[in-house]
Amino acid sequence: MQKIEISAKTIIFTVLFILLLQFLVVIKDLIFALFIAFIVASALRPFVIWLTERKIPRTVSLIIVYLLFVGALGSTVALIIPPLINELFLLAKTLPSIVRKLVPNNLGFININSIVQYVPNLTNQFITVVQGAFSNIVFLMSILFFSFYFLIEENTIKKILIKFFDENQSQKVNDIFGGAEKKLNSWFWGELVLMTVVGVLTFIGLSLIGLKYVIPLALLAGLLEVVPNLGPTIAAIPAVLIGFSQSYFLGIAALAVSFIVQQLENNVIVPVVMKKAVGVSPAITLIALIIGGKLTGVMGVLLAIPTMLFLEVVIMEMIRKPNIKKIQTTKDSI
Repeated sequence: MQKIEISAKTIIFTVLFILLLQFLVVIKDLIFALFIAFIVASALRPFVIWLTERKIPRTVSLIIVYLLFVGALGSTVALIIPPLINELFLLAKTLPSIVRKLVPNNLGFININSIVQYVPNLTNQFITVVQGAFSNIVFLMSILFFSFYFLIEENTIKKILIKFFDENQSQKVNDIFGGAEKKLNSWFWGELVLMTVVGVLTFIGLSLIGLKYVIPLALLAGLLEVVPNLGPTIAAIPAVLIGFSQSYFLGIAALAVSFIVQQLENNVIVPVVMKKAVGVSPAITLIALIIGGKLTGVMGVLLAIPTMLFLEVVIMEMIRKPNIKKIQTTKDSI
């Protein structure tokens, strides 16, 4: 029988690795903030570069771009949130009657009263979560601070890495982050345009058929575009249910609107907006969403695609670099 020995070095490494994983779990909010800040910086950097190329000082260019970005974000929130809150409270009041209309009373195996009594609580909890997300000032401010720092400091990653690694290793990692910035820039603006177009189309379509609560439904459709494949289907469900609670015609009409918007999205909007820059297969996308949701919940789902794009750049860069060295060595020998 073969004897298996475990060295002290292996035990120490295992313990340190477990402690590192636990530490990463503890600081996961910081990691999320840094990654989101990196995405924001990637999206804004081309505008800063465009202004600096026109002889505007870098600091001034950065302040202009940042103020425009924060101003646009704040104006959008101020424009959408008040009517959204009003319609959500109206929806919370009418949800019990909607549930009674959708579920017939003659179904003995379903206790309508027990369902109805929990509906307002669930809705109020959802509204509380939404309000809490917007009131998390520390998290938002940390994202804005880190993204501003990433923008104002040129070659930030390389300056940090050069303290721990040699010039070649630092340059390699810096190239990886540079490639990731380009990929995430395309994803950010493409996703923002996609969410806006889908939200507007959903608002127009549901308004034309006379459905109630079109603002939260359109906003939900737009926001869920960040979750590919699954998002549009999930967003269609509440619109169709609310439609059927009003009339059979509105239910079918809401289903038709959702179908038309999804067809426009899949066949026109996504190919034009996203092109091939961030194209990933649906199977890989679904795997990334499931893994992200299992690991870190809702935030993991939202950041699954940009994380996958980042890892794609890392893997491709690691594969490409050795090949370049081999080609260069062959040329030198010749």
